[in-house]
Amino acid sequence: MRKPRSDTRFDTRSSEWAGDLTVWLRANAPDNSEQLERLRRNLRRAREQELTPRQRQMLELYFDRGMNIPQIARALDLNRSTVSRTLRRARERLYRCLRYTL
Repeated sequence: MRKPRSDTRFDTRSSEWAGDLTVWLRANAPDNSEQLERLRRNLRRAREQELTPRQRQMLELYFDRGMNIPQIARALDLNRSTVSRTLRRARERLYRCLRYTL
C-alpha cells in the first residue's frame, strides 16, 4: 500500500495571486463608512435604552475598559458564571436590536 505524500510544496504563484486579489479587493471595495457610523450610533443608543444597568456596567468594564471576566467578577464581588451569563445576554439583546439596522 502506498503512503500519501506528507510534504506539501508551497506554491508561490498561488500566494502571489491571493495577495494581489486582496489588494485589489481593498482598493475596489465599496465605502461602508456611512453604514459603520450608523451602526455605531445605533449601538450607543441601544446600550443606553435596551440594556439593564447591570448589563451596561459589565459591557463597559469588558469592552471599554478591557477587563476580563475574572477581573469583573472580583471587582463586583460576583461569580464568574454570573458575569459571563450577563455579558452573553447583553450581547444577544444588542444583536436582536441591531441586526436589522443596516
